[in-house]
Amino acid sequence: MITWNDMTDDCTTVSPEMAAHIRATLDSVAREEGVRILFAAESGSRAWGFASPDSDYDVRFIYVHSRDWYLSLVEDRDVIERPLDSRLVDLAGWDLRKALRLFLKSNPAFYEWLTSPVVYFDDGAFATAARSLFERYADLDVLAHAYHSIASGQLGGRADPDVKLKRYFYAIRPLLALQWIEQRQSLPPMNLEQLMGGLRLAGDVSDAILDLLNRKQATPELGRGPRIAILETWIADSLAAHDPAGRSNVRIPQSGALEDANALFASTARL
Repeated sequence: MITWNDMTDDCTTVSPEMAAHIRATLDSVAREEGVRILFAAESGSRAWGFASPDSDYDVRFIYVHSRDWYLSLVEDRDVIERPLDSRLVDLAGWDLRKALRLFLKSNPAFYEWLTSPVVYFDDGAFATAARSLFERYADLDVLAHAYHSIASGQLGGRADPDVKLKRYFYAIRPLLALQWIEQRQSLPPMNLEQLMGGLRLAGDVSDAILDLLNRKQATPELGRGPRIAILETWIADSLAAHDPAGRSNVRIPQSGALEDANALFASTARL
């Protein structure tokens, strides 16, 4: 796993200088909000493996308040957000309790934050324990539903002959994650090429994805372009073939999940 101080200066990761800026920004937010950050990572295209040279830095983090904050009858706002800054850093974080409640729903975003290959801060305890919870208790049917839903709304109807080319990746990656779940019955990685490497893809489809990937990584703004027939067909066929409509999309926590999540909450919040 890449940590904040050993990243390479590459458009698909984060330079040490930029990582230092992000970490300083996180420190500032923690002081302003009176919270302790537990874990922070990249969640967008830089972690998914298809960043452009000018892609935003989608920094996501989990934080915890002081003990007394959790003892109030009124629950305060459980999200911290900062607008995009001059260096393209987009910052958003979830409170510990919100994050663990979303774990109980097998939320894919939280899982992906925890498994991001680009980590800015790790307190050495929380993320490891949270990943273990997902590995033991995640509901693959719920995750499959979520990934199918994410992919299905990306490209719109086919009446328009042109499309924002980067939208292909926002359909392809969740469909690969869905296929990973169905073929391997395990939690999928978040990186596009890791997903491709672990699945059986037709050669022409793989070539088309890699060609578009190379173009995106080299181009500041991919822009619009004609629809790519082979990818259109693969996406449509995959949505139809892997439709999880027959599966439950309601998370019923396994025995022990709530107890273990509560234990992690109490120990981390020091209740």
